[in-house]
Amino acid sequence: MSAMKPETTDGLQEEYYQITPDLLSSFNKYRPPLDLYTFLEDVGRVAPFYKKGGRLSNEQVEQLANLVNEGVVFVSRADHPVYVKHMSYQLDLVLVDKNLTEREIADIFSEALIRRLEEFFDQPVKAVLDKLWADLLVLTEYLWADIHRIRALSRRLRTQHTLANHSFNTGVIGLLLFQRLRAKEFDKDGVKRSHLDRLAAGLFLHDLGMSKIPAFLREKQKPLTREEKEKVVRHPSVGYEMLAKFDLKYPEVEDCVLGHHERLNGTGYPQKLAGEKIGFAARLCALADSYCAMISARPHAGPMEPAAAAAALSGDLGYDQEMARQLQGLVVMSEKKKSAPAKA
Repeated sequence: MSAMKPETTDGLQEEYYQITPDLLSSFNKYRPPLDLYTFLEDVGRVAPFYKKGGRLSNEQVEQLANLVNEGVVFVSRADHPVYVKHMSYQLDLVLVDKNLTEREIADIFSEALIRRLEEFFDQPVKAVLDKLWADLLVLTEYLWADIHRIRALSRRLRTQHTLANHSFNTGVIGLLLFQRLRAKEFDKDGVKRSHLDRLAAGLFLHDLGMSKIPAFLREKQKPLTREEKEKVVRHPSVGYEMLAKFDLKYPEVEDCVLGHHERLNGTGYPQKLAGEKIGFAARLCALADSYCAMISARPHAGPMEPAAAAAALSGDLGYDQEMARQLQGLVVMSEKKKSAPAKA
């Protein structure tokens, strides 16, 4: 798949995505969800082939497949949202397309991972987890080539609190913090790929146990009863037990799932660990988890401003203060970029 800027039939310049056979297979066979164009080499122009809302004949379906194999079928970047949705079902294609921008790839990853997380939390079984795991490995392969790419994903956090949205946000913020804390080690090959894979899995799956908490409790707007709180507080332990069933007994994953509510001052749960007894992954996940919860619109509380949330965490001794300072620095930097005047 590639992108190009051929001259359109009306003389305007417009960017296009090239369609591959894999991507074509994700479309409805007779009713593709967007306009399709073919590149006419003899005149160097793009011409309409199919208009959304129409229906292809059997002959056109065969012709389209042949043209796609020749690499001369394109869709307009104006149809980016539809394109992103379908690309997200073929996530590994982002690794081979050299013409997609980081912003476009970030859109595709967010679409794919949130959908996979929703599927998994709705049906937490091995077959669904395997699909999520495969997509997470595509993400880590993409980041392994350049860990700084996580910044584009960090600009796509979801503001509405759902289990899938929160898990996505925590995974992204956790990896952003990891990049900030360990950037020099990436430059010197000090971080192993397997560690990045497992840390990412732990961050995105840290609330695994919440999949066993009824949705009405997760979304309840009124204060929880004592009994209900006890059920919710058990979710790290429940998630830890589920890891064995999924054969995910990796230290990084276990630390995130079991330890994301532990606090350095011993006030957390479920084991009430303190200080050095709480591992790196658990500290990282705890901070990312709390920050992402604070900045989202939850059933029982409105969102905090990112700067206020980061400041509150940097003054809370329950969290790793070096990590909290780094998070605050990232938030301040992000806010400055947002408020900076646009370049002419």
